[in-house]
This record gives sequence, structure tokens and C-alpha cells, in this order.
Amino acid sequence: MNIRKIETFCNEHVGFVRVTADSGEYGWGQVSPYNADITSLVMHRQVAPHALGYNTDDIAGLITRITELEHKFPGSYLRRALAGLDTALWDLRARTEQQPVCSLIGGSPGTVRAYASSMKRDITPRDEADRLLRLRESRGFDAFKFRVGSECGHDKDEWPGRSEEIVRTMRRSMNDDTALLVDANSCYSPAKAIELGKLLEDNGISHFEEPCPYWEYEQTREVTAALEIDVTGGEQDCELPGWKRMIDDDVINIVQPDICYVGGLSRALAVAEMAARKGLACTPHCANLSMVTLFTMHFLRAIPNAGKYLEFSIEGDDYYPWQYGLFDNDPFSIVDGQATVTDTPGWGVEISPQWLNRSEYRCSGK
Repeated sequence: MNIRKIETFCNEHVGFVRVTADSGEYGWGQVSPYNADITSLVMHRQVAPHALGYNTDDIAGLITRITELEHKFPGSYLRRALAGLDTALWDLRARTEQQPVCSLIGGSPGTVRAYASSMKRDITPRDEADRLLRLRESRGFDAFKFRVGSECGHDKDEWPGRSEEIVRTMRRSMNDDTALLVDANSCYSPAKAIELGKLLEDNGISHFEEPCPYWEYEQTREVTAALEIDVTGGEQDCELPGWKRMIDDDVINIVQPDICYVGGLSRALAVAEMAARKGLACTPHCANLSMVTLFTMHFLRAIPNAGKYLEFSIEGDDYYPWQYGLFDNDPFSIVDGQATVTDTPGWGVEISPQWLNRSEYRCSGK
């Protein structure tokens, strides 16, 4: 089969891609969230012209070829657009073969342990602990991530003393069997990150994400070398040579590619394979309930070096109003702290016709 048509349906926040083969069969994917309307334009200008007429089976080859043909445009937007093409092609292939995507890449349907991921910093430590405890009782989560520092904060806290307080509050509030993770979102210098890291170690925190500006690999490596705790990162990194450098140079000890940021499932699999050769676990970033979390569920059910858990955003319509009403079914039910990948062919979802009717539409091919 060859690619006949590439359609995008988007708003500012989220954009879906439908790829149709000359046989009439189709698959759904998604460009990266955030400024998805801009990314959809990149899809039609710089991705679709290279993809139309290409064989649907050679997904990784096509994605690599487009990065080569568009070599003057390295970086985020092209990769965010490629993610839409790549994930739609995986869905198309899996639907054609009547299998879930995870089965095509070496895995199987089943459950995935999830950690409840908070996105909030404008919340007191006590209120954060209370809402996470409620989620433990209602949905069975046994792992939680909360925020420390301030985003790209140059060592400044969201307010003075918040980070130290929330670390201690969370540890006092949760039993010893509960996994606790923190995300600094590029806040700290190495010295400050190491200081906070020692506090994390003393309080049984197991995961210290993006402690230093993510583009400063040497800074993060300094922190990783100084601490026993797992130092993690990579969500923003979209270039495979950068990933190779991070892995080979021991910058982090858990890799966190985002399937939509890095350029799709094929490129995320390449990152996971590099990490596996180094003996590193892969715990991807997926911080909202669009298709990126669904992609990650299938990914974790297949790779041999899957990390301990799936990131699962706990924020509602006050934080992400755009993530609601996207699908005909709900693929994100959490039972006893577990998400489930079903045996439905493809990614296991259909996009809501009502949502599609409200979206901005473009088409390449016919």
C-alpha cells in the first residue's frame, strides 16, 4: 500500500492526523500538543510532500528520509509534525493486521502501572499531599510525582522554602511503599540541585527529573555523578545525536523521551534501544491525556527496558480544558493504579466526530 492522503484536524492545542492508503485503509495519529495548528502547517508544507506515494510499510525509513530531505530544518517543529505521520502509519498498519500497535513492536496488551503526575506549583504542600492521598484511595495509585523549584527558575523556588517543605510533607504523608518522584523543570544550578538531591535521598524520593537546564548536559551530568538517586530527563530532546550523547556520556540514568516531541514511535524506539544497550530504563514523558499517553502505554508494553511506570496526568479541565471530548471511548481508565492497553486493533481509539467537526481541516493528496 502507498500513502494517498494526509489530513489534519487541529486547534491551537491538539492536532490529529489521518493517513489514508491507496487501498482506502486509514490510521489515526497526532502531532505534538501545544501550538498544534502551527505544527499542522509544517505537516502539509514540509512532511506530506515527501510522504505522498510512499509505501506504508517502511515507517522508520520514511521518517528518516524526511529528516534528511528537510536537513535545513532541524529541531522541534519538524519532529512534532513527523510524530503525527509516524503514529498514524503505525495505527494504519496495526488496523490492517488486526492487532494493537504494541503487538507489532514486540509486546502484548495488558496493564501498565501508572504514577499520578501533578503539574501544579501554585498549590501548598499540604493541599498537594491531600489531593494525592485522595487519588491513592479512589484510584489505587501507589506512585506520585510532584513539582519542586520553579520552571527554568535560576535556583528560585516557586515561593521561599516550598520545595523543602513539600518533600518532607509528601514523605510524612505517604507510606514507605509509595514511590515518590519530583520534577524540577530545569530550575537549578548543579550546586543547588545536588543540595536538594541530598534532601530527596534522605526522604526516600526515587526520581529527580530535569534538575538543571535541560540543554546544559554537563550540568546535569555533574548532578547525576554526585547523587545516588535516579537523575532523569530528555523530554525536550528531539535529535537522535543528542540522545546518543546523553546516553553515552552518562548525563542521566533514566531516559524520558516524549513520543510526540521526539518525532514519533519509530524514533522513540530508537532512543529506547540506545538506552537498553547502556543498561538504562526508559520512562517516557507524557504529560496530558491526548493520544501521547496512549502511544506511551503501547510503547511501555513492548520495550524490554520499560521503566517502572507510566506518567499519568491528574490535572482536570481547569488545567487542560482542551484534553476533553477527544475520543469516542475512554482509553484512560485507571483501576488499582493500572492503565490498560486493550487488544483493539491500532491505538484502540476513534476520534470524536463532534471534535473533528469543530476543528480546522487541511488535506494533502486526494
